[in-house]
Amino acid sequence: MITRLSTLFLRTLREDPADAEVPSHRLLVRAGYIRRAAPGIYSWLPLGYRVLRNVECIVREEMDAIGAQEVHFPALLPREPYEATGRWTEYGDNLFRLKDRKQADYLLGPTHEEMFTLLVKDICSSYKSLPLALYQIQTKYRDEARPRAGILRGREFVMKDSYSFDVDDAGLEASYQRHRDAYIRIFDRLGLRYVIVAAMSGAMGGSASEEFLADCVNGEDTYVRSPGGYAANVEAVTTPAPDPRPVDGLPAAHVEDTPDTPTIETLVAHSNAEFPRADRPWTGADTLKNVLVMLRHPDGTREPLAIGLPGDREVDLKRLEAQVAPAEVEAFVEEDFKNHPLVVKGYLGPGVLGTDGPTGIRYLLDPRVVTGTAWITGANEPGRHVFGLVAGRDFTADGVVEAAEVRAGDPAPDGSGPLSLARGIEMGHIFQLGRKYADALDLRVLDENGKLVTVTMGSYGIGVSRAVAAIAESSYDERGLIWPREVAPADVHVVMAGKSAEIRDTAELIAAGLDASGVTVILDDRNASVGVKFADAELLGVPTICVVGKGVAGGVVEVRDRATGEKTEVSLAEVAEHLRAVVRGG
Repeated sequence: MITRLSTLFLRTLREDPADAEVPSHRLLVRAGYIRRAAPGIYSWLPLGYRVLRNVECIVREEMDAIGAQEVHFPALLPREPYEATGRWTEYGDNLFRLKDRKQADYLLGPTHEEMFTLLVKDICSSYKSLPLALYQIQTKYRDEARPRAGILRGREFVMKDSYSFDVDDAGLEASYQRHRDAYIRIFDRLGLRYVIVAAMSGAMGGSASEEFLADCVNGEDTYVRSPGGYAANVEAVTTPAPDPRPVDGLPAAHVEDTPDTPTIETLVAHSNAEFPRADRPWTGADTLKNVLVMLRHPDGTREPLAIGLPGDREVDLKRLEAQVAPAEVEAFVEEDFKNHPLVVKGYLGPGVLGTDGPTGIRYLLDPRVVTGTAWITGANEPGRHVFGLVAGRDFTADGVVEAAEVRAGDPAPDGSGPLSLARGIEMGHIFQLGRKYADALDLRVLDENGKLVTVTMGSYGIGVSRAVAAIAESSYDERGLIWPREVAPADVHVVMAGKSAEIRDTAELIAAGLDASGVTVILDDRNASVGVKFADAELLGVPTICVVGKGVAGGVVEVRDRATGEKTEVSLAEVAEHLRAVVRGG
């Protein structure tokens, strides 16, 4: 069926929407692919819905190819399974909760581990049913605090989630590899530039974990890579810790007056002026910064937390949140300082911290703060700092935390060279769940010896609607979108560049011939100016544009490649076969 712009439900815009922050949001709205319904909620218009379905088709084909079977769960789910796994509480405010007329609790599904697990439990009782892989493409709901960037981060989104079920860990590793290979084929077909990075499983639990990130300067995720091949999401980077040092013979710590030095910069400047070192100047790396935050747990309780790290580093909130999930990190505000009078703002030191200390505030240290290292840090008195405070001798902590920012040039954890930083959009996440959900929901089968064993699971997600935005984010120019052929809303965009009967009839014949041979066609048959038609063709981003204009009189039409801008004159006798060859990649 030829798609005619004269009757298509479409309105393109010449101006950017006021709330658009990133190119994909701006262009998808301007090209009439999506429309905002509410913050973080979008309607899909006909051309946008085609692109979404094309992405779904690629995902389905590759999932089916590894033997995964498609199911479909409801979006409206009962509370009880999520209560059993603890996620009714752990999800906190991100969960859409509601009650029915009988006051029973329900939720709009943010993810479906529990439902997959219970379905397999209901049907499978023997190892003979395994290995098993099930998947669905389903709308998910999460009450994002700050929905942004159009469909990149919304409250309602389409996701493919699949789960593998195996009788042992060896089976899980094989299932994981099959899914990983399928994901590589999927993202290759989507035309995305992507990287595979080590990641954290977060509140989902599990072990081996990798993310597929679309390489994008506007991406909200930071990842690192090294010349030797190390790649990881910044949250998953581990800090190479120095070896502990002996504490014997180190000078005793001493407290000095350091007036008006509440920041690292002022402290370093004062120390170099009043207490200079003989070997080199003091730097921020010689200071121990103690940062206070407040953790808000899913049950609503608040817990103060202190983080000690070298003063030349800042706390990376995303890294910290990954470490303390499902708790959320909040600022330590003035009211909190009033409630903890032993905490001296700007001059906080380890002496009052720790669960066994006077404040009872849990204290975690950066991995660089090892036994035998000496620091300048707060003396817990206004205008005073302690010099030469030695870790392991003068203070200890409740544990270690990876919360400091990662910088370009930091050493890779595997020794493969200095790290560089880049930005990306998370497109897929695969990880080995293990037995967390099977244990919680009692998913067990009889093994080949007749013994009940707990099933082990893998989890594999792809952001399907997010993929549309990620492709748009990485494939556009100043004139509009440039879709890869496998996801484009049509193969060929035929433009009637004139109003004569000869031009109209020729365009109709070309479109009809292509349609009859299985090539999907958009035909711009509107009574609009040629300039408007060209502008819309470039904005819509179909990979091949066929311009039927004045050249018809000489027996030729113009074929344009949307990505390269290359223009080719083709005779009317050969245009149909030429376009079919372009579409086939010949």
